Amino acid sequence: TTQLDLFSGFFNEENRTDVRKDEKNTILSDLKDGYHHAKIIDNEAIETEILQKISDSKKFTFSLAVDQLDVMRCKLMGIAFALDKNDVYYLSFSQNIEKDKNRLQAFKEIFENEQIEKIGHSLKFNIIVLKRYGIHVKGNLFDNSIAHYLLQPEMKHQQEYLADIYLQHHAIAFDDLFDEKTKNKSLALLKEEKYIPYICEKAWIDILLYEILKENIHQEKLDYLCYEVEMPLIQVLADMEFTGVSIDTQALRLIAEDLHAKLRILEADIYNLAGEMFNINSPKKVGEILFDKLQIKAKVKKTKANKQYSTSEDLLQSIKDRHPIIALLLEYRGIKKLLSTYIEAFPSLINTETGKIHTSFNQTITATGRLSSSNPNLQNIPIRDELGKEMRKVFGVNEGEYFLSADYSQVELRIMAHLAQDENMIEAFRSGQDIHQATAARVFNLPMEAVDADMRRKAKTANFGIIYGISTFGLAERMNVSRNEAKSIIDEYFQKYAAIKAYMDKSIEEAKENLYVETVFHRKRYLPDIVSHNAVVRTYAERNAINAPIQGTAADVIKIAMVNIFKALQRENLQTKMIIQVHDELNFIVPENELEIVKTLVQREMEQAVDFSVPLKADIGYGKNWLEAH
Repeated sequence: TTQLDLFSGFFNEENRTDVRKDEKNTILSDLKDGYHHAKIIDNEAIETEILQKISDSKKFTFSLAVDQLDVMRCKLMGIAFALDKNDVYYLSFSQNIEKDKNRLQAFKEIFENEQIEKIGHSLKFNIIVLKRYGIHVKGNLFDNSIAHYLLQPEMKHQQEYLADIYLQHHAIAFDDLFDEKTKNKSLALLKEEKYIPYICEKAWIDILLYEILKENIHQEKLDYLCYEVEMPLIQVLADMEFTGVSIDTQALRLIAEDLHAKLRILEADIYNLAGEMFNINSPKKVGEILFDKLQIKAKVKKTKANKQYSTSEDLLQSIKDRHPIIALLLEYRGIKKLLSTYIEAFPSLINTETGKIHTSFNQTITATGRLSSSNPNLQNIPIRDELGKEMRKVFGVNEGEYFLSADYSQVELRIMAHLAQDENMIEAFRSGQDIHQATAARVFNLPMEAVDADMRRKAKTANFGIIYGISTFGLAERMNVSRNEAKSIIDEYFQKYAAIKAYMDKSIEEAKENLYVETVFHRKRYLPDIVSHNAVVRTYAERNAINAPIQGTAADVIKIAMVNIFKALQRENLQTKMIIQVHDELNFIVPENELEIVKTLVQREMEQAVDFSVPLKADIGYGKNWLEAH
């Protein structure tokens, strides 16, 4: 067997001029307790040995060496496997995809064996890469970064950090593999012996972290969330990212032309109202025009740092009625953002091989348990204004397919009713009433049929505002009413929904006692600021104490639905693919002949994801693009 002394080359002087002596010794002494030698899988005997060991142990960690971090374009350069702290193997590749697919054939069986648990860090990335190489990873998954996210949502989850915290081990950093001068760092620039230790160490760290994090998950009563929700969700997200989203480039071009024309008109109107031409993209210049030249009244001071007025969106929104130029500036900025973030960015994000955009869904970013999306962020496309609606037209389907959108209706309000066990709100949901109309009737002491559109709007603002612990001042601003009227609406609201007030008070009390709050499924949100002496900081934490269990439970519910839908689609051998999640909304590409069965399946799985005191309701729409599906 070829045994590689992992650290012989890596730590010799000419390679590591950037590592201080004491740092180097620390790393080496740490590793004496672990392993120094990885077996290189370079003959049939070792191949048979590792495959047999994996079959016997029913679990292994694996770490990939790739030439870049674009999951849909990277080339596989090697795989490190670890079975325990003294058993590490490395399989290297040629970077010729066809040759490497053959090399992988021997390992296909263990990766696709449902009885063998796969452990790692960033498993979703690994699964997508292997899928491109013809291997469909199956079986239970355990991703250390996700396990740690469940335990400590607001801390870092990078492997080096976890190795430091849990193993007191100083891991090799990616940047340390390169000279300081190296730009566009890639493992492809290095000789194999330089990066093999780095990849093998990653697999080794993962096997050690696994035992520790698994135990912590159990102690914190997170087993259900970990093994039934978050870990199975990895496969769902990997499949969504791999499938990608089709973009209608023709529609995209037309929207871009239309928006540039709109910008030119807005520009002329803004100059006209300002009485001069100026750089609309300069916040400094905009501030001078608004507050010096046009003398618009606002509570705004010049910042000490750069001596300019704030022209943030929040500020401009709050003074929108004071001059017609402000609404035009807001519209101008909205169009600019849409162009730069999406419309002009999309063409470069389209994968040349698949012709699609492959966004990345992040499972370990938000403090509340929600997913986030990046490259591009598909969860942030504005939906309320006409521009955002136009934007949704570009997400299309092929001939013979439908774009299907399924949206939870008022899921956070339903969860609040369940958590608070408020009989009035539970009854309104159970009897299928319009919740905002029902709230208006209660708050304004009127029969349902006497509620007008303005009352319903106010009740809707109250319903959603109260979930977020809105203040009297905040509600008055949103409703455009006096503070006295806002106060009487809040008082009346809490009188009619007394259990909701009790729930909110109890949430704050429990947070003060425990320094955290929990969702129904024990997802924690730590709130140390709840005992802060600073009133602003404390109030913010109190709002989170009310909202985090609601928003976090909503995030858990849709994740449960996603896992169940994914399994149901597989069970029924359907070709339908889930492609985008936007918080309370799931989007699918559905072949025409599957439309009826999928509409029923998705609605059933979303509405039956959990058994709460109030029914969950999912609205389904479909069409030839994302806009039509709404």
